[in-house]
Amino acid sequence: MIKNVSVIGAGTMGNGIAHVFAQNGFLVTLIDVSAAQLEKAVATIAKNLDRQVAKETISEDQKKAALANITTQTAIAAGVQNAQLVIEAATENTELKLKIFKQIDEAAPEGCILATNTSSISITKIAAATKRPALVVGMHFMNPVPVMKLVEIINGYSTTKEVTHLIVDLSKQLGKIPCVVNDYPGFIANRILMPMINEAIYSLYENVAGVEEIDTVMKLGMAHPMGPLQLADFIGLDVCLSILKVLQDGFGNPKYAPCPLLVNMVMAGKSGIKTGEGFYIYRDGSKELVVSERFK
Repeated sequence: MIKNVSVIGAGTMGNGIAHVFAQNGFLVTLIDVSAAQLEKAVATIAKNLDRQVAKETISEDQKKAALANITTQTAIAAGVQNAQLVIEAATENTELKLKIFKQIDEAAPEGCILATNTSSISITKIAAATKRPALVVGMHFMNPVPVMKLVEIINGYSTTKEVTHLIVDLSKQLGKIPCVVNDYPGFIANRILMPMINEAIYSLYENVAGVEEIDTVMKLGMAHPMGPLQLADFIGLDVCLSILKVLQDGFGNPKYAPCPLLVNMVMAGKSGIKTGEGFYIYRDGSKELVVSERFK
């Protein structure tokens, strides 16, 4: 039975993953090379727990218990030495993930399961960097993690059925709905989502329609809660570009080639919410969506 979980990476996804495990009674070690990032992550978790208390979905005592379940560590070796499950949630960069997995593999106990929150990078490739490929699995949470129910569980080439079943059961303990898929570029979520987002960007690039019109058609016509261009801003245009490149390289099919407009926007530093501008402008504290001047 898994009780001790280590999460590597204290960014948006990492702190969200730590949040849900801690809230559900697991002992969590949150690991990041930056002590300042760890401090920020714990503050974010506390703030999100406060929101849950305000909505009466958890009690004040449950909030305190969740925070008490979290410890932080700046060194991977020290942070994973007692782990039964390690979840890597670092930046979506293949070389970085391979480096981290080699470190985890050397330091984590024998029998410890190693999971990655990657949204597109091959689980099989990551597993090959370790001496325990049978114990490596994809555990792709959706953002924001405390809210979104789906966990996409990805089997690598060598992942055992026992590991898959254990991670499925574990996801259910977190109140999530697991979906098991196999290890091909983009898995299922991004193999379907990213071409849609790319096509929306192409429609803007080719002047078929404007930003608001494209998003409105998909929201009102297809019942999507958020239009594809706003969603791209939310995900991060740099992340969308990275995933499309993984799809293009993995399948060798030109239909996955990223739109030149997306490439230019990322090169210009316009990556969406995180940079304050993408297809929309994001002003501090403003909930109103304002289309970027470039697209008016």
